[in-house]
Amino acid sequence: MLAIQNFTVGYQKETKVIENLSLSLIPGKIHGIVGLNGSGKTTFLKALYGSIPRIAGNVQWEENPVTQSDMAFLETHNFFYHKITGYEYLRLFQMKNPAFDIEQWNRLFDLPLTKLVDNYSTGMKKKLAFLGILALDRPILILDEPYNGVDVESYSKIQIILRKLAQQGKTILVTSHIFESLVAICEQISLLKQKQIVKTFEKESFAQLEKEMFELLNEQTTEVVSELLMKNQK
Repeated sequence: MLAIQNFTVGYQKETKVIENLSLSLIPGKIHGIVGLNGSGKTTFLKALYGSIPRIAGNVQWEENPVTQSDMAFLETHNFFYHKITGYEYLRLFQMKNPAFDIEQWNRLFDLPLTKLVDNYSTGMKKKLAFLGILALDRPILILDEPYNGVDVESYSKIQIILRKLAQQGKTILVTSHIFESLVAICEQISLLKQKQIVKTFEKESFAQLEKEMFELLNEQTTEVVSELLMKNQK
């Protein structure tokens, strides 16, 4: 189990983005995180992986302190060195896992691996980064907006891959601004609100989660519009 306790993140100690967040993730399941824009989803995932420091909190994997070698992190915006081909990029990951067959895995996405990544589309870059994550073969996968920019066919293939990985015992944590993509694949979805996980919903309660998300969005939008209209009248 991946156990996260009293997790606190802030770019300054006075400004906390995540505060005393606790969450437990069971291996072999796909777990989603939802929240309005600005709720701290990406900040939480980056701090969980260790890309940015946390102020406080304890994270354990199978009752031991978690390390980056336990996790693979797919960021929303992927970084690639200039003048590198797709094949060269994947070779960097294959060096850590020689069993990863680049050509066979690329049969799924048909990427032009001999071409420079600089010339890839957004969706192609996302698929290339996703293959790199798969090559690492880590027990914990953290995926921040994995469907950004990908076509319908690739979206379906990513969903199939994630289900198979979960069946193999991987622990998968995923965010997406497309609520339906999480409903289709997750066993549990947690709502991030006011710097904490306020509730975790099981499959049978996803309709209630969608209702709560709509109410939050409606409330936020109404407040902003009212404020703007008042200023416009001055």
